[in-house]
Amino acid sequence: MTSFVLKVIAMISMLFDHFGDACFKSISWMNLIGRFAFPIFAFQISEGYIHTKNLKKYFLRLLLFALISQIPFTLFLSTYTQGFAVNIFATLFVGLFAIFTYDKICSCKLHLIKNEKANSYISKIIGFLFVILLGLFAEVCHFDYGFFGIAIIFLFYLFKNNKLAMVISYITLCILKYGIQIISYGFNVWYVFLAIFTILPIIFICLYNGKQGRKIKYLLYFFYPVHLVILYFLFR
Repeated sequence: MTSFVLKVIAMISMLFDHFGDACFKSISWMNLIGRFAFPIFAFQISEGYIHTKNLKKYFLRLLLFALISQIPFTLFLSTYTQGFAVNIFATLFVGLFAIFTYDKICSCKLHLIKNEKANSYISKIIGFLFVILLGLFAEVCHFDYGFFGIAIIFLFYLFKNNKLAMVISYITLCILKYGIQIISYGFNVWYVFLAIFTILPIIFICLYNGKQGRKIKYLLYFFYPVHLVILYFLFR
């Protein structure tokens, strides 16, 4: 399965998710299909970090579309809620920054520690802590998918060479995410279904063959704000 196929699945899934939000104003079967989108986008960020030829342009592109998309996203949210959130491109930007920062911290040598293994462990711990701080920042500031979003972007990168660890850590995070919601808001069978459908995209991710396939980079970027604006005018 190529990157192109994954992106098409994610875009279709996202359309179902947002259409369901605007149409039904509450959780529906369309939101279950919609759970496929973000995990695939998160995986693509980790792959993008590894394979991009220009990381600076990658950061700027995500930041630019985060700024462009915020008004359409806010308008779209107004069709079914009074709440505020920061759009998904901002979450992807912070997730990419988490990976980048972790790598930079891990490559730093602590001059006060002469033992190389201890140096490596301490650098990784500091890197993990910084990623956690970024996740908490995303959660507190109401970024779409919050801490969970940053965590899975990072874990997809961390376990890029170990599919078993990737699958186990991803499933564990999904169970924790919806388990916390059940504890916080009480049991609702929808949380069980949402957890299952959030876990399912790992199957597609594991089938990824490392090939790009057809290029649709800018279609993906523009699709997000454009479809949000269309949905706003349809359901306002």
